[in-house]
Amino acid sequence: MFSNKEITVTYDPKVCIHADRCAKELSEVFRVSVIPWINLDGVNDTQKIINQIKKCPSGALRYCLNKKEAS
Repeated sequence: MFSNKEITVTYDPKVCIHADRCAKELSEVFRVSVIPWINLDGVNDTQKIINQIKKCPSGALRYCLNKKEAS
């Protein structure tokens, strides 16, 4: 599980078909040669991360938006 203030991303390696689409299309977040391989601070736009996760052909990547604290 990977989280920042806005989003939590989960990855299921048992489901992943290793298409590498995430790493090829959003390499600032999904990195193949660095651990941890998901860096949610790689981009400032959470919607870009969401859009990329929706393109995952296997469904191994999932997300949920974190609840914002009341001010």
